[in-house]
Amino acid sequence: MTAPVPQPPLRRRDYFALALGLFLGLALLKFGNPVILDGRILPPSSFGEALSVGQPWPTRWGNWLLLALAAVGAMLGLTQRNRGVLGRWLTWLPLSWLGWQGVSATQSVDGELTATTLLHFVALVAAFFLGAWIVPAKRGLTLLLVGLLAALSFCLVRAVNQRLVEFPQDRQTLLDGERTGWTNFPPEVLRQMKAESLVLTTNGVDVANPIIVAKLTKGRVHGTLVYPNALAGILLLLGPLALVLAGRGTGELRPVTRWAVMGVTGFLIGAGFFWTGSKSGWLIALLLGGFCLLRLPWSKPLKTLAVVVVLVGGLGVFGVRFRSYFAAGATSVGARFDYWRAAVQTVGANPVFGSGPGTFQRPYARLKAPESDMARLAHNDYLEQFSDSGVPGGVTFMAWVTVLLVTLGRRVWAVETDLLNVAVFVGLVGWFAQGFTEFALYIPALAWTAFTLAGALLARTSKASQSPDTSP
Repeated sequence: MTAPVPQPPLRRRDYFALALGLFLGLALLKFGNPVILDGRILPPSSFGEALSVGQPWPTRWGNWLLLALAAVGAMLGLTQRNRGVLGRWLTWLPLSWLGWQGVSATQSVDGELTATTLLHFVALVAAFFLGAWIVPAKRGLTLLLVGLLAALSFCLVRAVNQRLVEFPQDRQTLLDGERTGWTNFPPEVLRQMKAESLVLTTNGVDVANPIIVAKLTKGRVHGTLVYPNALAGILLLLGPLALVLAGRGTGELRPVTRWAVMGVTGFLIGAGFFWTGSKSGWLIALLLGGFCLLRLPWSKPLKTLAVVVVLVGGLGVFGVRFRSYFAAGATSVGARFDYWRAAVQTVGANPVFGSGPGTFQRPYARLKAPESDMARLAHNDYLEQFSDSGVPGGVTFMAWVTVLLVTLGRRVWAVETDLLNVAVFVGLVGWFAQGFTEFALYIPALAWTAFTLAGALLARTSKASQSPDTSP
């Protein structure tokens, strides 16, 4: 029997990676709202309210906490030797993008929105460099994932509870209240429900808000994040990692126990993803699943058959799952085209500076079609970069993401495949792909996590990480 290889003791950078992962886990629980809504999020009034599951924290708290972590890491001298980790392009592209955000901010149409967004972008770039320069290449990724996956588990358990318990109970409570004339509610509770638009007064009669009732009936879960597509985004990002670690971490357990752990993990991820009702997320997951199957060491006919089965089956479930949505005219698709049209018009009107970071809603209020609902973000991270900060901002951001993914792709498959590296890379590809239809870049919990993982994977797969590490 082979004796286990002794692990070196934890060093300061290991503890820092663990602390950073715990912070990112906290972000999944408390900083899952878009940064532009920071002014609408009231700070908790008590310790109990701060710990409440449904109580988010102002996003600026997270920005300052992350920047404080970066300052601590710098002061402790934890910077990893960065030669070969990032390279020239991946060092200067994020800094150039961030610098142009600052230039664009001087011409913003809404200084308050821009200041909030700019602080978030500074924290985002800091997260990227923290992952690359401070998280240890050898075991830092594993330490980073402790807090992240614990928070993801909590988020998924809450999502399942929303679907099976919380939403049905809330819906029934509203319907019962309307049926009984709200006599089963104390007056102060009814006033609060009216203030939150759960109850509307129509022709002198208090009725349950039909939009809220319809949402509860659909049962689209969001866990601890702002809305269902955000939950789909974090599952695209962390789902592959969770599945790989569930299999790897239970390798020495009895088969029954191992399959039970893997089964629970797969159920939580699959059920949570299915119940988000994310159309683009579902299609991205199918494409990524097909790509991963093609990378398996199977015979070509077997891989082809597996890909066909997954794609046909997945598209079939997609058609059944969303048949009512398409029968109703796919309204969200039409709405997105209106957002994107307005974003293009904004670029045309101000191609150099844009309207200012985080300000899409200002020009959209003027340019939107009369029948369209109001939107605060363009539901396309890349197009919004052009709209908010002009062509220079959009080009530098897309260049950064492109170089990042190409570099990671080459490094991940340049050496013997490590399933953990592959899982991180596949998750990043899925998350960045969802950015073409969503606004995850503006949700701190998602953006900080994605760019920290990207930096950590760059460190883990660089040639510099193979040399002895003598840093503290």
